[in-house]
Parts: sequence; C-alpha cells; structure tokens
Amino acid sequence: MEISLGKLAAFLGGSLEGGSPDYLVSGLKGLEEAGPADISFLANPRYAGLLPATGAGVVLVGKDQAVPEGLAVIKVDNPYLAYAKILTLAAAKPYQATGVHPTAVIEASARLGKDVSIYPFVYIGHNAEIGDRVILHPGVTVGDNAKIGDGSLLYPKVTVYHDCSVGRRCILHAGAVIGADGFGFVPGESNFKIPQLGIVQIDDEVEIGAGTTVDRATTGKTWIKQGAKIDNQVMIAHNCVVGEHTMIAAQSGISGSSKVGRHVIMGGQVGIGGHVEIGDDVQIGAKSGLISSVAGGARIQGSPPLPVKQYLKTILLVNRLPELFERLKQVEKKLRQ
Repeated sequence: MEISLGKLAAFLGGSLEGGSPDYLVSGLKGLEEAGPADISFLANPRYAGLLPATGAGVVLVGKDQAVPEGLAVIKVDNPYLAYAKILTLAAAKPYQATGVHPTAVIEASARLGKDVSIYPFVYIGHNAEIGDRVILHPGVTVGDNAKIGDGSLLYPKVTVYHDCSVGRRCILHAGAVIGADGFGFVPGESNFKIPQLGIVQIDDEVEIGAGTTVDRATTGKTWIKQGAKIDNQVMIAHNCVVGEHTMIAAQSGISGSSKVGRHVIMGGQVGIGGHVEIGDDVQIGAKSGLISSVAGGARIQGSPPLPVKQYLKTILLVNRLPELFERLKQVEKKLRQ
C-alpha cells in the first residue's frame, strides 16, 4: 500500500502536522522499527518517550499529544482505531468468487446467492439459504432450513445446525458449532432429556472464534446480537442473549437463560451462572465467577466478584495472610501471659 500523507489524513478524518501532504508512505511498523516510508502509532501515552527517536515517516497520535519538532504526525481521536483502519485498508483484496467445488454436496432445495465460494466437502441441507458472496471453507456443514447472510465467511469445519441463522458479514472460525442441543435434562434416575426445539439467531457483523459453541434454545432462540465479538473456546448455553458489540474472551462460559447487555467486556475464563443478567457497559475481569445479576457500568473481578479496586486490595491482603497470621499468634501469646 502506498498513500500520501494528505490522503491518509483525509481517510482517517485527522489533521496532518509537520509533514508534506504529498509525502508517500507504504509500510506499517512499531515506533522503534519504523523507517521513513512507514506509518506508526502512539496509542498509550506511556510510550511517548519513543517519539523523538522514531524513524517513522508519520505517526498517528491523539489530538492532545505533544510531539517533537519536525516529526510528521496525524492527530486523530483514537490512534489505535486509526491504525486498525489502515491495517484493514492494507489487507483488503478484491473478492473473487470461486464458485461451487464439485465435491460439495448441496441439496436440490437449497438456495445459493450470487458470487458464492463453496469449497470441497461442504454440505448444504434441504431448504438452506446461502446469501451473496458467502464463503464456505472445506468441511462446513449448513443444516436444513439454516440461513447464512450476505458476505459471511465460515472457516473449515464450522457447523450450523438446522433452522439456525447467521447474519450478514459474519465471521465464524474453524470448528465453531452453532445450534447444538442445549444441556437440558430433568434430574433423576434417567436424567430425562428435554427436547431442544428452539434456534440460534446470530445477527449481522458478529465474529465467533474457533471451537466456540452456541447452543440452540429449548424453545424460542439463543440470540447473539449485532456486532458481538466472541473469542475461541467459549460456551454459550441455551436461551442466552449476548448484547450488541459485547466482547467475550476465550474459555468463558455463560449458563442457560442468562442475558448479557450491550458493550460488555468479559475477560478470559469468566463463568456466569444461569438466569443472570449483566447490564450494559459492564467490565468483568478474567477468571471471575458470577451467580447473581450485575447492574450496568460495573467494573468487577473475582469469585464472588468485587469492585475492581476492592478486589485488588483484597488480593494484596491475601498475599500477606501468613505474615498477619504469625503476628496474630504472637498477640494471642502475649495476651495469655
């Protein structure tokens, strides 16, 4: 990618300072590695000390960032987001449909959109609907009556069970399973299985990581709302709802009928019990365990969870417990004398 600083600033909606709008850059590197033809960025002010020595042709910085004289910068609202947009621009390739591979098995009643790419050993079931420009990599299974929206990408061995739907411009990574039976049984001698008759609905622009499972609802739907981003090896149980633009890190698990709000950030290995409601804009630290609902805007960590500052203070005290216990024994000894 080669682009002038003027066009780059216009693309990012930023302001160019200290450089010529006609100067060309073509690479993307960190502050310490960048050369005169490279773009770099400063997202964390802690690394501002690297600016004087950087060899970058231009650096993306925040609007209030002080910069050394003579350094070309583009000032933007969010340097990290701006850098991600440039990476997206650099990685973009014109889409070229490959058509349907002869080893793919497609039922006669299935409907395929325009410009699809169906790779070897894909199976598409009865009455399934595949949208325009959909890419199905080798070994993908799309069950009866399932729907895949326009522009979605399913990597190898993704399984979308019958009646489930995936929205437009979604990305499902290898081995993801959408619509397996929810874990529903009546406890007892035979642990009687409860039929799982619902579906999974995945809205537009959702990304689901490798090996992640989203179970179908008992009745109704398990719902992953627009823009949610779910990491690898996450378990989402039957009848759960994950709100818009929520992010869930790897190895987390959400039990049945729980609801997670909008813009929630969930660290790795978080466990959420059944019928719990998590409000909007909540941040949950890694390895936390929740068995009760949480109001919007909370910042929590631990099991049971505490406000983050209180949790950190508690951890510091836990590390001092042996010392404090010894001191307590000495005090008790003196009191007995």
